[in-house]
Amino acid sequence: MIPVAILISLYVFALPTSHAQTNAARTGLSPTASAQDSHLISITRSGSRQPSKGPSERFTGTVQIEPLFSAHDPSRVIGGSVTFQTGARTAWHTHPLGQILIVTAGVGWVAQWGGPVQEIREGDVVWIPAGVKHWHGATPNTAMTHIAILEELNGNSGEWLEKVSDEQYRK
Repeated sequence: MIPVAILISLYVFALPTSHAQTNAARTGLSPTASAQDSHLISITRSGSRQPSKGPSERFTGTVQIEPLFSAHDPSRVIGGSVTFQTGARTAWHTHPLGQILIVTAGVGWVAQWGGPVQEIREGDVVWIPAGVKHWHGATPNTAMTHIAILEELNGNSGEWLEKVSDEQYRK
């Protein structure tokens, strides 16, 4: 009689060793090709991403957005570099899973609804929790660039709301 432990071991070794092999078996592709295709490192070269002007319904002032990366399944993370010229800012907005800002140049401001305007500087990292209504941008006298990192939820990265008034901005 064969011990149960040996039978279980033989059964486990007979199973496909990865999801790639299981998926390959279903699709008719070789396990090696499927695993290689889904696990390749990808490099997006500097200068290959086309920056765009921040749309006026979402921003006040001159804003340039450079997409850095989009979500790759199973990840939901996206990121971009945003440059705000002096006095430029976002409209009020929220993010379903929060947002991280990494200030890479200049001095800016960030504020959440009902809270004070706070100064942010090069090297600062700002965490904005999920669902918090907020805005961010440059100061009246200094431009600011930050990298924005956020997650999409069902393809949605945020909800844009009303513009920040001059009074709210200078508060």
